[in-house]
Amino acid sequence: MQEFFFSLTWLVPVFPFLAFIIIILFTQKNNKLSHSISIGSMVLSWLLGWGVVFSAITTPHLGEHPFRITIPWFPTGTSTFDIGIWVDPLMAVTLFMVPFVCLMIFIYSVGYMGYGTDEVDPHYSRFFAYIALFATGMLGLVISENLLTLFISWEIMGLCSYLLIGFWFQKNYKDPNKITPRQAGLKAFLVTKVGDLFLMLGILYLYSQAGSLSYADTLFNHEFLKQLASTPALPIFGGWSAASAIAALMFGGAVGKSAQFPLHVWLPDAMEGPTPVSALIHAATMVSAGVFLVARIFPLLNVVVELDHTNPAMGLIAFIGAFTAIFSSLIAVAQKDIKGVLAFSTISQLGYMIAALGIGAYVAGTFHLITHAFFKALLFMGSGSVIIGCHHEQDMMEMGGLKDKMPRTFWTFLAGGLALSGFPLITAGFWSKDEILAHAWHEFLHQGVISWPFFVWLLLTIAAFITAFYTARQISLTFLGKPRGHHAEHAHETPNTMTVPLILLAFFALTLGFVGIPEEIVGQGNNWLHNFIGHEYAATPLSIPIMLLSGSLAIGGLGIGWLVYGRKPLLQGEMDPLEQGMKKIRLGWLYEAMRNKFYFDELYQVIFIQGSIKLAEIFYNFDYKWVVDPFINLIARVSRGISDLLNQFDEKVVDGLVNLTGLSGITLADLSGVTDNKVVDGLVNGIADMTGWVGEKVLSPIQTGKVQNYLLIALISMLAIIGIYLVY
Repeated sequence: MQEFFFSLTWLVPVFPFLAFIIIILFTQKNNKLSHSISIGSMVLSWLLGWGVVFSAITTPHLGEHPFRITIPWFPTGTSTFDIGIWVDPLMAVTLFMVPFVCLMIFIYSVGYMGYGTDEVDPHYSRFFAYIALFATGMLGLVISENLLTLFISWEIMGLCSYLLIGFWFQKNYKDPNKITPRQAGLKAFLVTKVGDLFLMLGILYLYSQAGSLSYADTLFNHEFLKQLASTPALPIFGGWSAASAIAALMFGGAVGKSAQFPLHVWLPDAMEGPTPVSALIHAATMVSAGVFLVARIFPLLNVVVELDHTNPAMGLIAFIGAFTAIFSSLIAVAQKDIKGVLAFSTISQLGYMIAALGIGAYVAGTFHLITHAFFKALLFMGSGSVIIGCHHEQDMMEMGGLKDKMPRTFWTFLAGGLALSGFPLITAGFWSKDEILAHAWHEFLHQGVISWPFFVWLLLTIAAFITAFYTARQISLTFLGKPRGHHAEHAHETPNTMTVPLILLAFFALTLGFVGIPEEIVGQGNNWLHNFIGHEYAATPLSIPIMLLSGSLAIGGLGIGWLVYGRKPLLQGEMDPLEQGMKKIRLGWLYEAMRNKFYFDELYQVIFIQGSIKLAEIFYNFDYKWVVDPFINLIARVSRGISDLLNQFDEKVVDGLVNLTGLSGITLADLSGVTDNKVVDGLVNGIADMTGWVGEKVLSPIQTGKVQNYLLIALISMLAIIGIYLVY
């Protein structure tokens, strides 16, 4: 049975791809048929995907012997690229999450995009075609057998993110400083392409060393990995090994896709897309793909640790992840847009996962990847439900009092918020986040000195508290108290197509963490997740102090957030209590910086946008005003002068000589004509006349016809000849 499902794995991304083709070509004018085809294709992918997952779970030693099917794709001259599928534990746990969350988002989109109402989106069918193609890219990435098809799927998602973020491309704002959907889509596409360039360089570097991009020949070939870890990298990487250099380059792709510092700026603006797109991009697919990539290349990172005990690439990954986690959580505290808070929360949680993989916590990082997908998709979809219920209002300062008006949305949003905060024991987020903190603390104790694992632990611990605080702030501002705006006063619960997916996701947000409970609690060898996906890596030992600390941070952050925002809910027109408090202690400048995302957009505008424009102006002036065109014009003027001189020389000298030669020829011809007519012809005619006269007057008379006369002439001629002979 296992091989049966494994052999059908290739169909998982094919179903949504066929849905995309059918909708684009045939059903764009039929909304119901379009969403039915799209949702139906995802149902098939989900059922088949979970069949593969449960087959993988029941297959012993799948980690040591992954299932692989390949067929030849295209020749490269010396080798052939294959296309195929790869079934291993990492693929299985990711496949458990992706099609189910995508299916929930697809169903939710029916209600969000206004099906059956007067507000149905005019491009409804096209939207379902795009999200089907997006799912194709993510599912293709998960099941890929090699880095080439992974990269192709990666780029499909990049294209779809551009199309979906800018889906409402016709929308404009009166505020010229507010980014439009089409600008946001372009920004996301360009910023992520910066990371994609590094990913492509890493793939090319690996191919130059291995001659293959297959997982079996590279990432899961331990002898090759050891050889790569012992090979010095290119001089530009200093003393790094080739394995570390390749991993760092490929991590650049994850920095772009997973919106890590400094390429984080695209993700908050991506909120301009429809909310289902936010859930799809920021929870289940695109941003998760970056973390999945780092988890996929983890053997490349770990082999260096096995040989040298240190890996500078892992230090880089851990630092970027930890810094991103605390940096973006600070920004989330000061946001007023309900989706903006979740956007920066996503960046922060992705930083958690990246930092976990950077400190070697492979199981914990992967665990948090899966749990986060469920509760963050839930929160984004819950925010979309709030937006629809509040008639497209997104400012939390204009909300309030929605708990009773939208009860299903409130309770499911609360479940997602508790999971995000890491509320102890009963939420999935607690178990996955606690394991990351415990692993960082364990690495610090293992090294015995204040080093980067300690700073990773410290930054992530602070970020955990801030996360709980801004979650309580968001829930309080949105649902508690009395309505502060007209739209909140007339809010209503959203239809079942939107709330039922919230309930299903809330179930997993609360319960999924139980698969990763430490074995010190559930019994030796009973940590199912570690046994399944990370048995070759050391398990994170349980740390009761860290567990108590992380639980206390979650409860403390939620409690303080409730004291500030929930105990005495904000009234209409009142200032944000945090802003008011920070201004009192003369930290208003810091709050403004947090609200304005620490001015990174403005900084990039000055450095990259205006810098590019200035550079273009310099090149323009260099080309048209300073060097190129003036030099070419000078050459043209010199050439024109030389041409004029040559023209004068031609007219005055060459033409004169030619004309003189012509006149001389004519004169000589005339002289020749005179000589010919007067001299030559006269001489010839004179000889002719003389000859005629002699013939007529001298010779003709002696022609008598008498023989005796001829004999006489002959005799006389003979005597004359003899005489001449005798004389001379």
